Amino acid sequence: MRDGDRRVRVAVLAGGRSSEHDISLASARSVLAALDPERYEAVQLAIGRDGRWELGTGDAGTVAETLPVPAKSAPAALGAVDVVLPILHGPFGEDGTVQGLLELADVPYVGPGVLASALCMDKDVFKQVMVAQGIPVARHVALRPGDSVENPFGYPVFVKPARLGSSVGISKVREEVKLEAAVELARRHDEKVLVEEFVPGMEVEVAVLGNLPAPIASLPGQVVSHHADWYDYASKYDEGGSELVIPPPGLSDELIERAQRVAVQAFVATECEGLARADFFVLEPDGKIVMNELNTMPGFTATSFYTRLFEASGWTYGALLDELIRLALERHERRSGLVY
Repeated sequence: MRDGDRRVRVAVLAGGRSSEHDISLASARSVLAALDPERYEAVQLAIGRDGRWELGTGDAGTVAETLPVPAKSAPAALGAVDVVLPILHGPFGEDGTVQGLLELADVPYVGPGVLASALCMDKDVFKQVMVAQGIPVARHVALRPGDSVENPFGYPVFVKPARLGSSVGISKVREEVKLEAAVELARRHDEKVLVEEFVPGMEVEVAVLGNLPAPIASLPGQVVSHHADWYDYASKYDEGGSELVIPPPGLSDELIERAQRVAVQAFVATECEGLARADFFVLEPDGKIVMNELNTMPGFTATSFYTRLFEASGWTYGALLDELIRLALERHERRSGLVY
């Protein structure tokens, strides 16, 4: 607690300009409902799809001020709180842009910083960092504006925007005649597109929590899709579209420990702090682990995979929020002594 017994002023920042706007709002509602009112004074900051900011109390329909950003009042409004939870997914929120605004406003915030957020959002650059760390990834080619479409991996193959989430704009292409259309779909969402080899493995997720030097990993969970043969948008968000099995059946203790170790290694290598969720493929029968991506602000409702992974590891939803806020304040205090 700051300043004796005063409640910590927390701004929950949600919405945003990306296609994951509604998912962000759902996460924020869950967070606001779970914050202990005896410990925290919560305010909601909602960003519309048009980029406008609404500063409210967190109560539905209560709006104190509307902020076009950038605006002179934005840093002042952010500075009126002790810590910000930027529960934003995708571009214009999870990609380092909002983190940069919070750094300029000198406000503590939950989650990875500017570099980690931008790096992990860009799947092409992220994979290059993983390769440099000796962490296996699926092979890919990056298509930039003006590049011709190519696929050196055979079929099936995945085509995806380089900097987006929630499986938006992603296609599993099974034959050459559909490759061009898949690339055009992905290019509607990003100027850089990945053509990525198909990895036939078990989909496994590990949640990571903490600051340097000692982040911790959750138990892993297996993602089982019920509506498709891959973890697409419907599998993620439709009722009954998928389930998470913790721990994955048939995964040995040695493989569980290796997945946790690689998740923490990737977290540290990308300069993450606070939280992230590592997504892997585990190849059978040899148990090779292939890193898919690192999500720096995964879905954060009480039933999201991140929170369920840590719940299975002994952390309640409320305890996770307490720890993430503590980590944000600790990091800000630690860095306040740096000389620039």
